[in-house]
Amino acid sequence: MQEQLELLIQEAEQEIAQCSSPNDILNAKAKYLGKKSLLNSLYGKMKELDASQRPAFGNQLNQIRKQIEAALNKRATAIKEISWQKDRAEFDPTMPGIKLERGGYHPLSIIRNQINEVFLSMGFEIAEGDDIEDEFHNFDALNTPADHPSRNLADTFYVEDGKLLRTQTSTVQIRVLENYKPPIRIISPGRCYRNDKPDPSHSPVFHQVEALVVDKGISMSDLQDTLQNFASIMFGPQIKSRIRPHFFPFTEPSAEMDISCVACAGEGCRVCKQSGWLEMGGAGMVDPAVFDILGIDSEYYTGFAFGLGIERIAMLKYNIPDMRILFENDLRMLRQFQGEL
Repeated sequence: MQEQLELLIQEAEQEIAQCSSPNDILNAKAKYLGKKSLLNSLYGKMKELDASQRPAFGNQLNQIRKQIEAALNKRATAIKEISWQKDRAEFDPTMPGIKLERGGYHPLSIIRNQINEVFLSMGFEIAEGDDIEDEFHNFDALNTPADHPSRNLADTFYVEDGKLLRTQTSTVQIRVLENYKPPIRIISPGRCYRNDKPDPSHSPVFHQVEALVVDKGISMSDLQDTLQNFASIMFGPQIKSRIRPHFFPFTEPSAEMDISCVACAGEGCRVCKQSGWLEMGGAGMVDPAVFDILGIDSEYYTGFAFGLGIERIAMLKYNIPDMRILFENDLRMLRQFQGEL
């Protein structure tokens, strides 16, 4: 056994001394210290020895391990030094440097910043929250019943223990209502997640900005004015907006927001499918049931909320026909936005 150990040390030191790269060091380490190495297998033979011999044999194996580790570290350091000396010898300080290209914001970041600036100018504050939420804040507090289709695995990414990837940034609105008393005037931009198959207008990961206003005497006309102001600032004074009836569990009455087509100014074209209008997002007055869940007096306070897709706005602003283009990181597309803020 002693002769076998001496041969093992001799073989390891010779092979380690011939290593010429960090990869060689890793291979040698696996060979002599890994789980399937001879040294590791010898630890299992300790049970075959008398109890009085085991401590001495174990110490010997430990000393061999330390000896091999020291040889590996010494050779690894030497390889690094050789590499550094080679680099220094080959370095030519007269050679021109590598020109670094100027970076730029992603179009989604540009649009998100613009949206923030628009709402800040209108007196809103920005509130953000976590991407991982619980069912109460994502569904229950938003008056979404347990049997609602949006709570199925086919639509929502569940993590564990009732946690999920938020399907909307309305979760931030609920947390703000829990922790602050009205008046409230916020937007909540951020990522959302839904179990959608990627196509020209859908993605499993997308960005939303939702707004919430709660105070005394808030009405549907306040909602309409806010949406029209946003559309005018974001797309130009010639853009008109309208709302039409719809349904959402957490607003009553609910509406869909449309703007006049940015491509044809409402005349009718391929982009708006000859209708002259483009759908922008959902809106409505906060359902009193939501206030009741959160302990807010729905007889005293009213409010409105709406949600807009940031990808949708970016596609309209930059004439991007397919949402997937925004996530492909194609430098040809990204270079078009360099210099924009």
